[in-house]
Amino acid sequence: MKIQYASYQDTIDFLQSAMSAHPHLIRLQSIGETWEGRPIMLVTISLDVTYADDKPALLYTGSIHAREWIGNELAVKFVQYVIDNYRFNPKLQNALTRNTLYMVPCLNPDGFEYSRNHFSFWRKNRRNNGDGTFGVDLNRNFDAKFMRNQNTGSNTYGGPHAFSEPETCAIRDFVESHENIRIALDYHSQGNVFFPAHKFNHEVEIEGTDLNVLCANMNHEIKKVTGRQYGIHRGKPPAQLIHGSGREYYYRKGIIATVVEVGTRNIPDYMKNMSESVAENIPAVQYALSEAINYSPLAPKRVAGFTIKSVAHDSVELEWQYEDRDDIYFEVYRSQHNKNPCGEETLVAITKTLSFTDSQLLSGHSYFYNIRAVDKVTKIKSPFSPELRLKTRLARTESARTLFPARESVGYLSQNNQAKNKEHFGYNSMFIGVDKKRGVSMGVVQFDLSSINAGSQILSAQFFIYPMNRVAAKIEKYGEWSVAILDADQIEDIYDYAAIAEAKPLHTLGQTIESDKLTQGIWLKWQFNGVERSLLAKLLKQQRLLLRLQGPKKLPLGKDSQVMQFDIGYGPFGSGLHYRPNLELVYQLPEQQLVLSPLACNTIYKDKVVADKLASGFDTEGDIVYGQMSFDLNVDLPVERTVFTNACLTVRSCNSIASARDVRFTIELVELRDVDYQHVKQRQKIEYIGYEVSNEQLRERAEHHFIFDSYSLQELERLHQAQTPFYFIIRATAESQATDALVNWTNCQDQQPAQLKIDYIARRKHPVAAPHNLQTQVENGVVKLTWDNEEDEDLVGFFVVRNRFHPPRSPFDGVKLYGGRDNYTLDNFGTPDIAKYYAVFSYDDVPNYSQPVTIYYPGKTEG
Repeated sequence: MKIQYASYQDTIDFLQSAMSAHPHLIRLQSIGETWEGRPIMLVTISLDVTYADDKPALLYTGSIHAREWIGNELAVKFVQYVIDNYRFNPKLQNALTRNTLYMVPCLNPDGFEYSRNHFSFWRKNRRNNGDGTFGVDLNRNFDAKFMRNQNTGSNTYGGPHAFSEPETCAIRDFVESHENIRIALDYHSQGNVFFPAHKFNHEVEIEGTDLNVLCANMNHEIKKVTGRQYGIHRGKPPAQLIHGSGREYYYRKGIIATVVEVGTRNIPDYMKNMSESVAENIPAVQYALSEAINYSPLAPKRVAGFTIKSVAHDSVELEWQYEDRDDIYFEVYRSQHNKNPCGEETLVAITKTLSFTDSQLLSGHSYFYNIRAVDKVTKIKSPFSPELRLKTRLARTESARTLFPARESVGYLSQNNQAKNKEHFGYNSMFIGVDKKRGVSMGVVQFDLSSINAGSQILSAQFFIYPMNRVAAKIEKYGEWSVAILDADQIEDIYDYAAIAEAKPLHTLGQTIESDKLTQGIWLKWQFNGVERSLLAKLLKQQRLLLRLQGPKKLPLGKDSQVMQFDIGYGPFGSGLHYRPNLELVYQLPEQQLVLSPLACNTIYKDKVVADKLASGFDTEGDIVYGQMSFDLNVDLPVERTVFTNACLTVRSCNSIASARDVRFTIELVELRDVDYQHVKQRQKIEYIGYEVSNEQLRERAEHHFIFDSYSLQELERLHQAQTPFYFIIRATAESQATDALVNWTNCQDQQPAQLKIDYIARRKHPVAAPHNLQTQVENGVVKLTWDNEEDEDLVGFFVVRNRFHPPRSPFDGVKLYGGRDNYTLDNFGTPDIAKYYAVFSYDDVPNYSQPVTIYYPGKTEG
């Protein structure tokens, strides 16, 4: 047996000794007795422990499954950590002063000892079932959706009825007599993943963000110790969820609850793997303990109405509601990833106001925002508001696509199942790595790029894939997973294992991901760098992007599996469109260019206008002389579908000024009604074009380029929309009085006249009309939405989103239900019993999204 681990009696002896040495800190009690007569021990830790039950509390339970020894071992080591550090560690002191820790190191003592002394992988307790079998899975014996199972020999047999077992009754009775419990952690192995509680449906709960942030911040503490990253995965409601678990029982009682699955083996190498797991989870448990008070009646109430006021391509304005209190301020957090920690690294605002504008954002990118209220005196924080997700608008020159692989273009190929490899496509999930059954398995994802014009410039590209299960990755810190771009033209059959396995990559995307950073339940993202984006732009001609996903190819002696499972969103057990691999692209369409010559040139003196001649400077009296040019597009470019991307005005100088006087020349884009001295002098300047040209530069070269900045480029578009000519003034300036300082610019009759070059793309500027007449009704137990729309040749489709808490103001502000041309959809992912908001947006091929049409669906209850 594994003698490095503490036995149950060792644990009791240690806790009794700890209580004797630290009676002000530790209290030990039995909360029940097992079938075999062992006490179920609970240790209470707090400063001062006499008042422990009056403080907000964290409940820790371990080893409810007998073979999962980490729960008991971590508990022992955490108690020792508290004893060794509470006197001088300010964070620990603060956590123990404000909060209480209730810790049941082992909730299954009989099974634990049976596992230690006879059968290592025993899971259940030791109830005599009376039919020759023993044991009940205690984590199926709570009354949270308890499910009867007649197979008493099953490892997941839940017992004859809910709370049939003394162990579950003991923890139930303790919880129900301690209303101060605010957070519950249930420690298991294996998987390196958090499993937050759920309510057996697809609807987002008000506490959903609290659960994810608690896990993400614990994850952050873990990563600081070992670099390991745990997954965060709530399962796939409403099917395939465990029933009768303690986690859901706690959650139903209003306790923020999560299972923590640790390590990659139930009983790992103690000195190497278990010691790492303990070390990384100690600060995570301490963090969770410190948060208990933030979910107690002492905490400020949750911020209400946290929503999006407006979204631009580089900024977003958020707003919320709160009672007027001088003692409250707000913390706003922002991340580019879901399930990210909310801490100093992501804190973007501390404010007293009820709004916040976040700027300098990337266009066409997703952002996640969280907010909580803080008491400025006590520093106690509120629970989190439901997380906001949005995507910034596209910049004026940009287009975007989110591409999904077709069913037949995503799957995996196995070395040992080559005859059935085609069946692995479009069916359930991808298995990538190596195991005894399949041999080496590789994933294949092919995207159709035909909707993107060849010659487009790829500005941003991100590949996303969802890891749904890492239990079969059984070896700690072994192997790396990577994504390679293959030459699709060289692969005749994507279902041919040898062809895919032996293909030489055109490029491997970004960094490989090590096994202990391959998280379950958190989207993996590969961001294309500049070289990779250039390669992708070249592949637009092939109209396909073929990716190969691979992991380790060999197993160490005695190991049987190192495989990650990824969702593909297809098949009866795929999780649907929300979980499909996807490629997000932001790009600029191929540019076209206009080269314009001046429609007119004039030199404007104080007392005359000289046509067809372009000069500027100062006359013999020192009065300024203006040069004036006008250009006309003289081509039919549709205003609504023309976006100017670049512009440059090129002029040539015929001479420079003889004197050494510092005379400089600027070009202005102007509004001009008449070409005479008085009107030019009183002109309405729009913007300078480029930078001024000095006399010295005139001597050095004759050709001068004036580049339009972003503002002047948009003004050029405005003038195009108004169908007016483009007027430019060349104006001279001098640091002191200048006379007889005139520069002649190219005459309009010259062979090489001045040129205005304008690059442009054909891109719609504004959204199509919003849909209207949005209605809901329940059909066959499912909410059906219908709407009408205005006919528009540029309409591509409709985007439907659901939000439990407020009307969606962005197409990404909630759960996506549909994207397509139909005028109806079904909410197959929710329940008609619960109230919610729906919104429908129209979109074009850019896509530009219309303003939403929204509706409140009252449900059968307001819960």
